[in-house]
Parts: sequence; C-alpha cells; structure tokens
Amino acid sequence: MKVLVLGGYGLIGEAVLGRLVEDGHDLVGLGRDVHDARRRKPGVRWIAADMSRLLAAADWMPLLAGVGAVVNAAGALQDGPRDHLDAIHRLSIAALVTACEQAGVRRLVQVSAIGADPASDNAFFRTKAEGDRAVASSSLEWTILRPGLVIAPGAYGGTALLRALAAFPWFVPAVLADRPIQTVPVAEVAEAVSRAVGGRLARGQIIDLVEERARPLGAVLLEFRAWLGLPKARVVTVPAIVGRLAGMVADGLGLLGWRSPLRSAALAALEEGVTGNSKPWADIADRPPQALEATLAAMPAHAQERWFARLWLLKPVVLAVLSLFWLFSGVVGLVRHDAAADILISRGLPGTLAFGMVVAGSIADIVVGVAVVARPFARSALMAMIAITLLYLAAAAALAPDLWLDPLGAIVKAVPVLCLVLAALAILEER
Repeated sequence: MKVLVLGGYGLIGEAVLGRLVEDGHDLVGLGRDVHDARRRKPGVRWIAADMSRLLAAADWMPLLAGVGAVVNAAGALQDGPRDHLDAIHRLSIAALVTACEQAGVRRLVQVSAIGADPASDNAFFRTKAEGDRAVASSSLEWTILRPGLVIAPGAYGGTALLRALAAFPWFVPAVLADRPIQTVPVAEVAEAVSRAVGGRLARGQIIDLVEERARPLGAVLLEFRAWLGLPKARVVTVPAIVGRLAGMVADGLGLLGWRSPLRSAALAALEEGVTGNSKPWADIADRPPQALEATLAAMPAHAQERWFARLWLLKPVVLAVLSLFWLFSGVVGLVRHDAAADILISRGLPGTLAFGMVVAGSIADIVVGVAVVARPFARSALMAMIAITLLYLAAAAALAPDLWLDPLGAIVKAVPVLCLVLAALAILEER
C-alpha cells in the first residue's frame, strides 16, 4: 500500500517510516526540510511542504494520488516564527480529512498526545484535540494514538533535555520533579501505527500508548543517569520560579528560531503530568506495554550518548559566551578606537587607514556577536568568526609580530577563542 507519512523525519515519524518499510509498504514522507531526511531514508520518496500552508482540500489532493493510508506524525510544541499551532494541528488536518474523503484514501492514523483536550488552556493540547475531533468526525477508517513520553535512540527536544539533566555533574536538577510520567518506546508507537495502517486494529479507536506504572519525573531522570553509566546522584528540586524564568528565556529564544524544550508550553504540559490508560493497548497487543527500564536496556548507552548528554546543556553557554565576547570586543574597539588605531599607526600604517580598519573590525565583531544568537544566522556567524579571527592573526603576524609575545597574551588568546568557535560549530545541529 502507498502510505503518506507527515512529519516523517521526526522522532516518531522516522521510526514509523522504518516499520512501514519493513511491512512492505510504498512510503512517501512529507516535511518542511527534507534534505537530511533523503540521506537518512533514501528508499522513501520525500516531498518538501509546510503543513501550515496546506489549509484547503485542494492543497492536499496532488499529494494523495494513489495513497491508501495517511499517518500524521507531525506537530509543533508552541507558536513561533516557523510554527503555527492552529494551522498545523487543526486547519491543515481538517483540510486533509476532507481531501482524503474526496481522494478515496481509506485509512488515517493520527499521532496525537496524552492530554489533548479541546477545553485546555494550553494551545498545544487544545489544537491537538481539535485536530483529533476533525479526524474522529470523518468517514475514514481512523485511529488516534496518544503516546506518553516517547523514548527513542535519537534524541532532541524533551528527550535530549532528559539526557542532559541526567548527566548534570554532582546532582540532577529537576523542575516539577514529583510530576507523574509514563513513558513509551518509539518502537511501540510504530507497532501501533503498523497495525492501524494494516487494518489490524478496529477502526474508530482512541488509544493511549503508555507503560503501566507512572513514576515521578525525578525517578525517570535517575533511570536515565543509570542508563548513561554515570555515578549515582540525588535529584535536587529546582524552585518553580526558576522553571518559569527558564521558560520565559526559552520563549524569547524561540522568537530567534531556537526550539527549546524548556519553553513555557512544555513546562505547562509537564505541570499536568504525562499519564494515560495503558490497559486498552495491553489488551490489543496481548502484553503489557514496555516499561522504561526495558526500553533503556534495549538501547545500551555508549560514549557518544554520554558526550551528547554532557554537551547539550553546554551549547547555549558556549554560544552566549561567544556572543558576549564578540559584542564586548566590538564595543570596546569603537569606544577606544583612538588607542587601537595608535597601535597600527605606530607600525607604519597611515592614520586614515588605521582608523578605518579599527572601525570596520569593531562593527564586524558586533555584527557576528548579534547574529550568532539568531538560529537562522548562527552557522554563518560562526564561520565569519573563524574568518575574522584568522584575519586578525594574519594581520598581527604581518604588522605587529611583537604582539605575539605580549605578556598579557592579547593575540595568543585568540587561538582558544577560535577553538571554542570550532566546538560551537560541531555541536550546533539540533537533529
């Protein structure tokens, strides 16, 4: 069967694609940025499209030619420059349902979320529920799956944050450490999708996918710490005000293109806990859902997992330090341009050229210092930092080689800064 998977390169979508390929289906994946998806899943035909722009049935019709089933594994956590929850979760799904009915698509599997509720104050849960309602009111053979906290070998978003907090040195910090959590392995979600697509689930069901036992968030973090092979540590509950402040900062960074799992919508969701009813799926699968301990045991952690966990929280620190360093350098250069120009003039450069070089260099420092905190420009800014630093070092070697032996190490200190920029480039990717 030809199956269209929306959000096919996400944490859940990628696992669903793999499982449906094993089942022998002909797969088509859809997402906004499919360049890397084509590399990871070359056997899948990829369509680059933004669901928030597919708001009429006519927009979907060309994508549904020959399709027998659609799996929606797409979603966004919070409104932002690229994410519009009402469009992604409600309007596009309503249009998709109409298009499926008109195109003769038989089955639609909607991967929703635990806690989806049309009366929720949380826009994520409210819009997810409204999309679910559009699916449930259709004439299609539909299934709605509501997974708990999904655990997968890959990690970004909330699962990356879990690993990072679990790897924190000396203690494990946790906001809302007592909130109940039920996890589910991503393979379990893929199994449920496989059954729904293959017609092996009774139509018209809403099924929670969660392990049997809920445990506090703090206990989940300790399981991850043990999985990483790190020394035992105690969970330290972070005051709620700190969590709210972190959420406000993360919301601000969201406006700059960073999709932090610490945004206020995620914290509001965590406040309610992540729990569901495991029995319906246990009855269908004829076995209890896999517990967190078994999920982690099935994907042993190695050195790369420890590296990732330790570096994840360092990334914003590294970028913030680089931003402040370059901003400070540029501002000081402008404020003390006379002193900076005198150094070049004393080496034989004409005054006008010396002043021009100082001002230009200071402005360049400020520009890259600002640009590196904006996600769309971060990589270009880091590359520019490398070029500017190498230019500074070359200029120092040509015009003022004695500065390399300056007791305060003004030029030599540029080398570790260059190394920090290279490290930032190495850890910049989010998925």
